[in-house]
Formats: sequence, C-alpha cells, structure tokens
Amino acid sequence: MVVTTTISDSDEHLHSTFASRYARTSLPKFKIPLGSMPKDAAYQIVKDELMLDGNPRLNLASFVTTWMEPECDKLMMASINKNYVDMDVYPVTTELQNRCVNMIAHLFNAPVGESETAVGVGTVGSSEAIMLAGLAFKRKWQAKRKAQGKPYDKPNIVTGANVQVCWEKFTRYFEVELKEVKLREGCYVMDPTKAVEMVDENTICVAAILGSTLTGEFEDVKLLNELLSKKNEETGWDTPIHVDAASGGFIAPFLYPELEWDFRLPLVKSINVSGHKYGLVYAGVGWVVWRSKEDLPDELVFHINYLGSDQPTFTLNFSKGSSQIIAQYYQFIRLGFEGYKDIMESCMENAKLLKQGITKTGQFDILSKDIGVPLVAFSLKDSSRYTVFQISESLRRFGWIVPAYTMPPDAEHVSVLRVVIREDFSHSLAERLVFDIEKVMKEMEELPPRVFESDHFTLDHMQRNKADEQHLRKKSKNADEGKKEICSYWRRISDKKTSSVC
Repeated sequence: MVVTTTISDSDEHLHSTFASRYARTSLPKFKIPLGSMPKDAAYQIVKDELMLDGNPRLNLASFVTTWMEPECDKLMMASINKNYVDMDVYPVTTELQNRCVNMIAHLFNAPVGESETAVGVGTVGSSEAIMLAGLAFKRKWQAKRKAQGKPYDKPNIVTGANVQVCWEKFTRYFEVELKEVKLREGCYVMDPTKAVEMVDENTICVAAILGSTLTGEFEDVKLLNELLSKKNEETGWDTPIHVDAASGGFIAPFLYPELEWDFRLPLVKSINVSGHKYGLVYAGVGWVVWRSKEDLPDELVFHINYLGSDQPTFTLNFSKGSSQIIAQYYQFIRLGFEGYKDIMESCMENAKLLKQGITKTGQFDILSKDIGVPLVAFSLKDSSRYTVFQISESLRRFGWIVPAYTMPPDAEHVSVLRVVIREDFSHSLAERLVFDIEKVMKEMEELPPRVFESDHFTLDHMQRNKADEQHLRKKSKNADEGKKEICSYWRRISDKKTSSVC
C-alpha cells in the first residue's frame, strides 16, 4: 500500500517567502518579536528593506571607499570573526597593524630608522585618531603647567572654522576651549597668520587640515610652522602642530612629494589619516602616528593581561574587528607606491574633467582648488531662480547623491555643491553627471522665477506665510542681499538636507 504524506506549512520545507505570513505582517520596530522566522525569510525581508538605501557608488557626498578588489573582500570576510583586541590570540594581525603604522610613519617622513618601530595605532577612523592625539597634547600641556606651578584648567586648541565636527566633539567631550579662525568669502581654509595670533600660553596645539572637508584645499602647514616657531621663540612657549590629514594624507605623498606638511616640519608632533578614505579601505579604519615616543605620554597607555599576556592599548574603545587592518595591509603591498600614485592621478584627472564640464555650463563658480583632494566644490553664480539645495534634491532622481551645504562662519551666505571623486568614479560617470546636472538646470530654468527684476521676492510658490514674505521684502535692499536672504530662508526649510558633508 502506498502511503501519501502531506507536508504542512509549519514544517517550513516547502513555502514561498513572499506568500508566507512573514511577508504579510508589519516588521518589528520597537520590540524583539516573540517568535522566530525561517532564515531565508529574514534574509529576504531585510534585503528588501535595504533596497531603499542609496547606491554607495553614487554617493558623491562621502570620501569613504565604496569599492575594493574581490580578493581583498575575501580576506576581510575570512577575518570578520577576529576580535583585534585579542592580540595574544591573533599575533599576526597585530603584526600587520604594526607594519601599517611603520609604513605610514615613513610615508609621512617621521624621524625613525629603517628598522626602527614607529609610534602609532590603528583606530576605527580619524575621529578616534583625533581624540587620541588631542588627549596626548592636553596631557603633555597639563604636565608641563603643573611642573611650572601654573594653572592648567583652561586648555584651548586653535583651528579653522572649516574643521570636521570631530574636532568640536573632542573639545566638548574633553573640556578644551575651541578657538576657531573664521572664514571669509574666497578663503575657506584657516589663515595661518590669524591662527598664530590666537595662540596663547594655554594653547595645547594648532590643528591644520590637509584636505578641507568643504573644498578639499590643503592648508599651508609650512607657513604655520614658520610663524608658530617665531612666536614660540618670542614667548618661550612650545606650542605644537597636529595635522589632520584624514583626506589628504594618502594624496599629498603621491601627487605632491615636494609639499612640506608632515614630520619634515619640526613642530608637527602627530598626524592622523583615514585608511577608509584615500587609503582605499572600506569604512572602519583610521591611523594616528606620533613623531616620537616623547610625544605620547606613558600615562595614556594601558596595560592589560586578562586576555593571556601583557598587552599595551591606547584606544577609546576595546573590541573591534580585524578586517579593515588586514585590508589596509593588503592595499599597501598590493598597490605599492606606484599603484597609489596611479589611482590618485586618475582621481585628479576625473576631477578636472568634471570641473571642465561644470564650468562649461556657465552657471557655476568653482570654489575648489587644483591642488588638494580630488573633488569639485561649486556654487551658483545666480541663486535668484533656484538654489543649490534644489539642484541637490533634483539630482537624486537620477540616483546621484550630491550634498549641498553652507560655509561656516563668516561665510555662511555661500552655499555650495560638492562632488568627491573616489577611485570608482570613472570618466564616463563624470560625463554622465555633467549631463544630468545640465538636464536639471534646464528643468529649473522652466520653473517660475523666485525673484522679480525689481529685486523683491516671489515667495508664493514656496508656500511661505505672509509675515515671512513681508519680512524678506523689507530686508531686500538690493539683489545681493536678496540672494543671501533666499539662501538663508531656503536652508531653514530644506529639511536638514545639508548634513551630508563628511
């Protein structure tokens, strides 16, 4: 006799993911669900949710690497379960980190011998690296002030207003006063002369940026070193310099080897760089290197032995993955100096191509410089009909994520679009982006004007209330003031879409 067996739905042997009950109910948002679900259903549901994310390759707001070779992907997946902090268990991974630190130190011309071990550490990014460097400066300054019998409760740091937000985090978290050199229209980096004027006996360091987040421009570290050295001689202080080379640290050595910005300058005591930017590694790795052991106070280094052996550690976190460290070493030996140079030259060529295409539209002013990080920052010549924020929003229809933002004080009235050129941004993509920008501009031109020729605002189509409209009309004395008011007002209602700067 033949026995027929029917497999029930509960057996989960035969089912359709999209016809299952798991696809017919809302996903949990606040509490862990009581029951489980099949792995393929969970995978499909999460994958479908992620389809609504933007395309990382078209995210032109970010400096962070979005493509690596398949061979490196395999290495990273093979080590994804390694906790880097277990140095005694994974000694080879620790050795790879030390090799990376040595290579970076030599790349930045640190005064170490050929076989001498450099002083540095891998971090989860430049933000952590800056926190560690800042702490080292603060502790050294405090120790000196204590020895001199002077107050040590009001440390400050001097930077440009163009610094990344991690510097503001450092000063707020670790109680250090932030003294910012204000920007001005046409100059969007720190003025070394003004920076040195702000230095006083409580300044723990001056932070210079090699590759401004806003325009990609390199600050003049050499001039800063000269001016600060002179002030130190006159005052008897020994105020040092930290270089935030998060974006430019893996560009300048390959494209501008004669540019003096690193440890060749005597006041530069520490440098941070992002491995996950132009170090060409996926997000999650940064580096900080010190000039010598004397620049890193011993009191900041912890020693632990509960993982099996004595292990020195200087980080803000404890556990972290090993994959990015391994990937960084892979890139160093895979590409070598020649490979990095070729990639950076390619990025610069594509940046120039994009710049030429944008310039040919006749609608934009280019704010970025030829020497610096490969990016193009540009502003509208005429913002009376539409703004950079509208252009940014319209480009998303084509998949492009191009950030629009305003400059820091005292250049807040300048609104900018920025395109970061990474390794995976090709010649053809640059041409396509220019085409889509031109298409968006044409569509914008066909919209109703936002300003009358009489220099007053047409605000009805923006659905502003009458009180605001009267206020803006009264303040608009001329066309220039009118444009500034439009940008200011538009920013307030732009739904915070200017936060894509990174």
